[in-house]
Amino acid sequence: MLAFETQKSRLLNATARASSSLHRIAAVLGFALAATLAPSAQAQPPKADIPKSADHPLVSRIPGSVITDYARADFDDFQVPLGKLGSDGVPAKSETVEGKITRIVYATPAPRTLLEVFKNFQDGLTAGGFKILFSCVNEACISSGNGPTELASAGHEDWNWSKGQRFLAARRSGPSGDVTVTVHVGQWAALDHGTETVLFVTEAKPMDTGLVKVDAKALGADLALQGHAAVYGIYFDTAKAAVKPESDSQLQQVAQLLKSQPALQLLVVGHTDNVGGVTSNMQLSRARAEAVVQALVSRYGVAPTRLSAQGAGPLAPVASNRSDDGRARNRRVELVEQ
Repeated sequence: MLAFETQKSRLLNATARASSSLHRIAAVLGFALAATLAPSAQAQPPKADIPKSADHPLVSRIPGSVITDYARADFDDFQVPLGKLGSDGVPAKSETVEGKITRIVYATPAPRTLLEVFKNFQDGLTAGGFKILFSCVNEACISSGNGPTELASAGHEDWNWSKGQRFLAARRSGPSGDVTVTVHVGQWAALDHGTETVLFVTEAKPMDTGLVKVDAKALGADLALQGHAAVYGIYFDTAKAAVKPESDSQLQQVAQLLKSQPALQLLVVGHTDNVGGVTSNMQLSRARAEAVVQALVSRYGVAPTRLSAQGAGPLAPVASNRSDDGRARNRRVELVEQ
């Protein structure tokens, strides 16, 4: 089993530290999770999932559980606690992961116990090929604080479940990237209410690039300052050299730059990642540069004598090719002033 959350808006600090007889507010992503902490609080557990929520595809819920909070982000970062929480609210050890993040909060009714719920998640993750990175129980999760059990599973997320809590972080590696899971289970003070489980699933994925286009003025400034300007809004299919239609807005900015500086002449240089052979990537990068030149000439009336297509292949990376994000940054077109 797996499941986690998506910190789409940065973690909001749970500053309400009331006495242990009151409930704590876990404020993460702008979603509030209120755990009933005192026997006097008799709010009844929900009976159905909240709207627009769902189990994560990689995880099955404990039978009888309902979803009480849910959030997702296509790309964000998440702090994974890997050590005991200090009195300053910071884990002794942690790791930040990036990717698609899903957060699911489950209420599991009695007679399911904290230990039963936690061990089912733990066993399910282990059986699914996950390695447990860190696990703790009650006081082993914290150095000090109000009540015996607190853990910041998202950096500022805070509970004071006086009847106990357990936490684990686990990871599975695969060809499409790592999946990291955290599971935080707490016992409601009213024992007949059962447990609350907060699950985060972070699936490594590259950030979408090209979302911010560079206009003609910015391109000109880069050329004046450093003699070259990277262009990321020009798109090609994998291993292909045909310029895709969604490149038009960025090509228009390059044409506008040339129009604003009639004497400007440019090398149009194609760059690739290192996937495939050097020779084939050199040929591909040159073919892509030629396609860009042809598009500027045929669609925007740029004089062909002002442009020269070149290919650098994988020879001038701007990031490591060991990650998807790095390879995406290396796949680019650069304008070089002649």
